[in-house]
Amino acid sequence: MTPFSAQADIVVIGYNDAPHIADAVRSALAQGPGVREVIAVDDCSSDGSTEVLAALTADEPRLRVVRRSTNSGGCGTPRNEGLALSTAPYVMFLDSDDLLPPGALDALLKAAGEHGSEVTAGLCVRRELPDGRETPWQPRLYERPALVESPKDLPRLAQDTLCVNKLYRTRFLRAHGIRFPEGRFVYEDFVFGARVLAARPRVALITEPVYVWQVRRTAERPSLSLDRSDVANWHARIEAHRQAVLTFEEAGEPGLLRAARATFLERGLRMYLRELPQRGEAYQREWWRLSRAYLAGFDAGDFAAAPAPGRIAGRVVLASDAPRDLERLRDLVSRPSRLLPPYAEDAGGRPVWARDLPGVRLGELLDRPVRVLPVTVDAALRPRAHGGVLRLRVHDLYGRLARARPTGVQAEFTHRSSRRSVQRRTAALTPGPRPGTWTADLRVNLADLETGSWDLWLLLGFADGTTRRTTARAVRSRGLLRRTALPSRRHGFVLVQPYATHSGSLALRVAPGLRGAAVVARRRLARLVGAER
Repeated sequence: MTPFSAQADIVVIGYNDAPHIADAVRSALAQGPGVREVIAVDDCSSDGSTEVLAALTADEPRLRVVRRSTNSGGCGTPRNEGLALSTAPYVMFLDSDDLLPPGALDALLKAAGEHGSEVTAGLCVRRELPDGRETPWQPRLYERPALVESPKDLPRLAQDTLCVNKLYRTRFLRAHGIRFPEGRFVYEDFVFGARVLAARPRVALITEPVYVWQVRRTAERPSLSLDRSDVANWHARIEAHRQAVLTFEEAGEPGLLRAARATFLERGLRMYLRELPQRGEAYQREWWRLSRAYLAGFDAGDFAAAPAPGRIAGRVVLASDAPRDLERLRDLVSRPSRLLPPYAEDAGGRPVWARDLPGVRLGELLDRPVRVLPVTVDAALRPRAHGGVLRLRVHDLYGRLARARPTGVQAEFTHRSSRRSVQRRTAALTPGPRPGTWTADLRVNLADLETGSWDLWLLLGFADGTTRRTTARAVRSRGLLRRTALPSRRHGFVLVQPYATHSGSLALRVAPGLRGAAVVARRRLARLVGAER
């Protein structure tokens, strides 16, 4: 048996996810004797999920399948149904397209038994598919084991809005009537998590990975939270956040309320602003209107609790009644942050966002160490058969860089999937032709890069030994982002294309030989056919 002979039920929910639900269920059953039952709730699927689950039950007595007669439209209702059926002392939740890593449940049960905690939480790993990149979710919370006697003692708990990387004492949830919002309610985790924290549980934190959140951006049917193409998604996020905040307010938890609002500025606002320049004009106007209306309820303390980029972006939105400076805002809220020119000042010579927005001051963004300044570096990459040229231009920030005295730059390409870094090149930075700029040219051999996508990272060096690691902004001048064929010893030739990422950073795609050329030709043909239609 597991430590303390404790057991948990694992509620797996799914809708039309036949290709993945078996893996999710197996990962739950593989947690061992700590599993009393896996309760799979099929939300009226029509794609064969029912048959997949039926086949699994034939060999596994711990699996109970519940098929709903109508689709709920969301995740809350099937989770509530699974929770209502749970008979184990503990319960946790799993989505059909995600996984539980080996040993996750044992680690959670052990900590829950040792601490007598009503909620036990562990690290969630966000895995991007198909390239497999993994990023820890809210890693600061899970740097070391801890027991939090009450959420008010650690308001940062409100930043982890996921429900799936946590083990809950079933009796605690039922005693407080804690359930998910019913029906088609996007971001139901926000509300459920707030209800849990507002009930003041003892919370145990462990360092072990307990959940793998698999993000499939190329899926034919994106998840409800990932489908941000309609501004209704932003409206749903605001409404869920509003309900979470109201829950903290009614429970008399001002610290959790403030942490939730700071998280909205730091995570939600930044994420959507990064995508806003790509949206249509109607989307942008409605997004701006919704954001201003919601942010109007935030107070100065809420803004002060958020990191500077999200805080300043929120103030820009509040200060203007119409969308403006979208590319500047996108770069400001990107990671790492960049502050693009022009660098305006108010009548008193203080740095401000723009002359017509003198109330949005930038001092809090600039009065920080050089290693975290929002430096802007323009980059133009010119592929050549016998060695390309990477041309860089660094912009000063109200004299901050000039005082630090830039001395040199190191550039490296990092493979998007493997994270392997190659072709580290260094060069001195010299004053540019424009005042307040420094430039450098670096020779690179792009034909030697393996196929795939590459990110460009820069390390700026200063006279006192300080460094600033950042990305470069892609220069969109005519011809600089076009595809080029280069001779390659491995493939005969490769197709190299510099491009700008969603955040405006310079990146690179490398496609192999004839196969790459065929892919490019098909894409061009498809575009031509679409244009004729």
